[in-house]
Amino acid sequence: MSSVITSVSLCCPGCGKEYEAQAYRHVDAVAEPELRDKVISGELFLRTCPFCGSRQLVTDPVIYRDNHLLACLSDRKLEVEGLDGMAGRLVSDVGSLIEKVKIFTAGLDDVPMEFCKFVTRQELGKDVDLKFLRLDGADNDIILAYPEGGQMQMLSVGFNVYEDCCGIVGRNPEITRGLGGMVRIDRSWVEQFLR
Repeated sequence: MSSVITSVSLCCPGCGKEYEAQAYRHVDAVAEPELRDKVISGELFLRTCPFCGSRQLVTDPVIYRDNHLLACLSDRKLEVEGLDGMAGRLVSDVGSLIEKVKIFTAGLDDVPMEFCKFVTRQELGKDVDLKFLRLDGADNDIILAYPEGGQMQMLSVGFNVYEDCCGIVGRNPEITRGLGGMVRIDRSWVEQFLR
């Protein structure tokens, strides 16, 4: 399947004028690998008003596909067949879609990553929304970010925390039992196992 682009009507938040713009409905990063980088940078979701130059985020539903991940930015539950070894994920916002692509592009799995983020929040003693940014250094430290005081804070987590979380997931089959099809793996999902 190839990428699908459609025309959408947007209302500029800067000048209030309406304009037509192109938006992806389906992103096939297998056929067009350069689109993966545009998703990760967020460029794929930004449009510029032709009247005033203001930029805005296009948050319309979109399906992203690469070799390991099928992710859908949608508020509706979807039934999908034929995932065959791919992770099927539902996300509710562009930032979450970008994070999923980053996690799977780094060769990681979002299930233990959500447990890793839970453990990190506990160690921080802060109720913050952690996002995976990248692996860093020779030891593959996990770089996470969170907003605080109007700025993004970054922290480094040892890869061993992720490996420990992989072990927890592996030893507890009830965690992975419901992962078939398209599922939402996020903070709320992981917390159901930790009550």
